[in-house]
Amino acid sequence: MDKCRPLRWDGEALVLLDQTKLPGEVAYITCCNHEQVAAAIKEMKVRGAPAIGAAAAYGLVLGAREACQRADFWEALLDVAERLRRTRPTAVNLAWALERMLQKAERASQDPEEALKLLTEEAAAIALEDVEVNRAIGRHGAPLLPEDGGVLTHCNAGALATVDYGTALGVIRAAVEMGKKIRVFACETRPFLQGARLTAYELKADGIPVTLITDNMAGYVMGRGLVQGVVVGADRVAANGDVANKIGTYSLAILAREHGLPFYVAAPLSTVDLATPDGEHITIEERDPTEVSHLAGIRIAPEGVDILNPAFDVTPAKYITGIITEKGVVKPPYDRGLAALFRK
Repeated sequence: MDKCRPLRWDGEALVLLDQTKLPGEVAYITCCNHEQVAAAIKEMKVRGAPAIGAAAAYGLVLGAREACQRADFWEALLDVAERLRRTRPTAVNLAWALERMLQKAERASQDPEEALKLLTEEAAAIALEDVEVNRAIGRHGAPLLPEDGGVLTHCNAGALATVDYGTALGVIRAAVEMGKKIRVFACETRPFLQGARLTAYELKADGIPVTLITDNMAGYVMGRGLVQGVVVGADRVAANGDVANKIGTYSLAILAREHGLPFYVAAPLSTVDLATPDGEHITIEERDPTEVSHLAGIRIAPEGVDILNPAFDVTPAKYITGIITEKGVVKPPYDRGLAALFRK
């Protein structure tokens, strides 16, 4: 398996790259049932909206295999889908992939073996399409980046967060493939350090120049003229263009506006949720306080202190220069532009 490819279906089980071990150790987890997939998603062993959507699709395949001998196959399958859906509430790709899978299985709901076959084919299609979609996002987004300059990114929206290639990092990869001389500044992304552990890891592996900074250095980097724009991924895009992404994204958008820098969001249409009118209606996942109070297993905060640990924040549409999708770049007003893409 490629060192930056987060998941692979081997015909019997879902093999996941354990991203909690990176960059120090390249280790894999073999998930033989849906509960193991659910645990891997919840524990962020696999993470990133498109990647967890694909992982959940294969988790449903495993759940269908477990339920094949049951008289209540369809009810059991719905229970598996709900178990997977509850693992990460903010990223819409998870629910999108599960709904797509269930719609496919419904065609053969009275024939468990046929349903399992359809589900396996659909999960493979979701994974394959994700790679194609990411490359299309890259092609649309690459012209927006400077010919020779710095680009700031946050969290990890690369190959590790998708099935392959990446969304925000896919834009950067495509720009480099075009011959542009891009230097990436990656925020470390506290508290889970996806930027430090994952983005720096995969860019370095690809030979793309990357400089790691702490989250509170972003304003300094912008003020010194070291970057000419910001590109990030997304976990959910509301109908009005508000974007939920890793905590800290909102602050970067405000800083970019203050410094006159373009702020782009790269996301597939599967991340756009037209049923969610705006950011106020996006559920924000609250994670374990120990992610903040501890670093590499060592306590860095006093015992008993109150801790707030939202995994995401919402960036209002007014701070976003453009949303890069596989069907093109959407500019304000986003409500009309995003809806038009779905009509296509």
